[in-house]
Amino acid sequence: MLFTLLFKPIMMHVPTMAEMMASGEQPEVLFWVGCAGSFDQRAQKITRAFATILNTVGIKYAILGKEEMCTGDPARRAGNEFMFQMMAYQNIQVLNGYGIKKIVTTCPHCFNIFQNEYPVLGGSYEVMHHASYLQQLIDEGRIKLTGGGTFKGKKITYHDSCYLGRANGIYEAPRKVLEALDVALVEMKRCRSNGLCCGAGGAQMFKEEEKGDQRVNIERSNEALETGASVIAAACPFCNTMLTDGVKNKEKESEVQVLDIAEILAASMG
Repeated sequence: MLFTLLFKPIMMHVPTMAEMMASGEQPEVLFWVGCAGSFDQRAQKITRAFATILNTVGIKYAILGKEEMCTGDPARRAGNEFMFQMMAYQNIQVLNGYGIKKIVTTCPHCFNIFQNEYPVLGGSYEVMHHASYLQQLIDEGRIKLTGGGTFKGKKITYHDSCYLGRANGIYEAPRKVLEALDVALVEMKRCRSNGLCCGAGGAQMFKEEEKGDQRVNIERSNEALETGASVIAAACPFCNTMLTDGVKNKEKESEVQVLDIAEILAASMG
């Protein structure tokens, strides 16, 4: 069976692992879509953009489709270890059953838990976040860019996701992807290892925040808006949601876009 994704007017056929194995093939990478990328309408656009890039470049990849469960990250962060381990063991059984060696995901939360917490449960894989993977494809010349594309010269600021940056030390890859597009990259006052959380981490995305003077996502969005950038780039679906809400709070959504680096790159390749 083929899962169909729509990006712009183009229809893409994304094979599942079950389909690929049935035909005796093995993918170059497994694209782990994640809960946000599967079910959230805004994050689905990130999924489509990344799939568009993979198709354009000719990467042999597959998704798990209906066999993909949540990694269990929100459950563990919220303190439900039993639920996390149930989810993790089921995922590991599926992944190991298919002989998966390399996983690429657009979600830093999925990336972090696969990279750092699944191995002790028997799930050891080469795991890459899509920022690092896209940078690798650009460096290898598999993604060819001419003239910078749609965003050339545009003022863009990049928000460091906690689970990509401080948790795993990935700061350069997303910036190098943006620099390859010849954009004007401007940094927020708090960036890289001093970056401020968007407010979604640690399962905060799924609960009411504690009382305080200001919501975290509002404070972070204000820092991004202060740079004067017309685009706030992110590399996490949760960050995308929180920053978008912050931009709307300031009624700036007609002036400032919040986009994933995959969306920016896909638009520049078109």
